[in-house]
Amino acid sequence: MSSKAPLLEVTGLKKYFQVGGKDILKAVDDVSFQIMPGETLGVVGESGCGKTTCGRTCVGMYKPTEGKVLYNGKDVHSLKGAERKAFSKDVQIIFQDPYASLNPRMTVAEIIGEGMDIHHLYTGKKERQERIGELLRMVGLNQEHANRFIHEFSGGQRQRIGIARALAVEPKFILCDEPVSALDVSIQAQIANLLIRFQRELGLTYLFIAHDLAMVKHISDRVAVMYLGAVMELADSEELYSHPMHPYTEALMSAIPIADPDIETDRKRIVLEGDVPSPINAPAGCKFQNRCSRAQECCRQKAPELKEVAPNHFVACHFAGETEL
Repeated sequence: MSSKAPLLEVTGLKKYFQVGGKDILKAVDDVSFQIMPGETLGVVGESGCGKTTCGRTCVGMYKPTEGKVLYNGKDVHSLKGAERKAFSKDVQIIFQDPYASLNPRMTVAEIIGEGMDIHHLYTGKKERQERIGELLRMVGLNQEHANRFIHEFSGGQRQRIGIARALAVEPKFILCDEPVSALDVSIQAQIANLLIRFQRELGLTYLFIAHDLAMVKHISDRVAVMYLGAVMELADSEELYSHPMHPYTEALMSAIPIADPDIETDRKRIVLEGDVPSPINAPAGCKFQNRCSRAQECCRQKAPELKEVAPNHFVACHFAGETEL
């Protein structure tokens, strides 16, 4: 995989918002990562950590305060004209809330076909109709659903329609912005497995944002852990879950239930003290230092860099490698 060029390359990305006059909210604060073709990068973290803002800035919905996002080597935020239109076809989003992200005044056929209309992906009405029917079958719905409105469907069915809409323009990269968090637990695995199958069959690349650690492990090749707008740890999925090195990641992993009662009984849960600081007034030095039991004076003075402490395992901690469970 390393011999290929990354499909998406994010370097020093910052996204700040001005709030309440002079206050600056640092939603994304110096984030860097790469996503290779055909890969899923999972992004996890507590609510408000900046993962959705990061994802939306990566696909051009927000302009960055600083930093660059390159898609196929081209700056996402400098694209214009035909290049911008091609990018909007290549890159799609599956949103968190299927109740809010689909137009209630449009039929399912209109919702799915809208992108096809914009990018002229059919030669006649018959081909358009057949393609919409094919997409519905792909996501587990029927041709008969095409003429219905969104209020007639369950949450899981709506999210399937959202996936069909994203696939309709034959994208290469999909931002999955917490695509299962608004669904019943019984439906979440079905949607996740659907996404995995489409990735395998269609060669898709995903940026998968979630706060469910077990779900992220199930679907991701690599995982980035975010806290207060910054990446604390980035590693291959199996490596991160078996050998977390950042104290924050360790605490998150300790909260994941294990099915084996013997192991679960003997496990020690790491309970973090205090609350997540405001991104408007983040602590100096390491962003995690006021909740970290291992924090020392250097943590309060200087922010640690995200550095490679093991092969393909990056950690933003002054004492990385000394903090394994």
